[in-house]
Amino acid sequence: MRAETAITSSEAGLMTGEELLAMGDIGPCELINGRIVPMAPAGIRHGTIELTLGLALQQFVQSRGLGWVAVGEVGIYTQRNPDRIRGADLVFISQERLPGGLPQGFLEVAPELIVEILSPEDRWQSVRQKIEEYFAIGAKWVWVVEPENRAVLVYRSSTELQKLGEEDILEGEGILEGFTLPVISLFP
Repeated sequence: MRAETAITSSEAGLMTGEELLAMGDIGPCELINGRIVPMAPAGIRHGTIELTLGLALQQFVQSRGLGWVAVGEVGIYTQRNPDRIRGADLVFISQERLPGGLPQGFLEVAPELIVEILSPEDRWQSVRQKIEEYFAIGAKWVWVVEPENRAVLVYRSSTELQKLGEEDILEGEGILEGFTLPVISLFP
């Protein structure tokens, strides 16, 4: 890009991920093409599912020294200039992808696994867009938990998915092979 045509996000009136991070805790939001998009706080059922799955996955990952599990709208860059930062409910990222340890800010490296827990107000068009963005940056799996249907959708690409019901077992693949959790345990 030529110097005279280069415009930073700030110059164009758009916010960068670094500027969003510097704002501190402004509540749940995502940065979409340089603009803050507020999100509603999660409900109690959402939080319970996130905790149950997060604890089970954390125990598995930690016992094998595989990497890190994080919950709570983990910020992940899915695009730069203008910046797009998605807030994921739960992520697993390996030591291989983050050999230097956890960064201070938002993730600039794709986690292997990203989990989204649907809320009643979520629209499938927006969820599909997130799934596509996650795979475009290098995620290996996306699990979408559907509390209303008491199901988990396991995506291996933006188009390849497997639907698991209450009677099924959620199983890890690849680096997470050996992780199992009865789907019914996610729904109190």
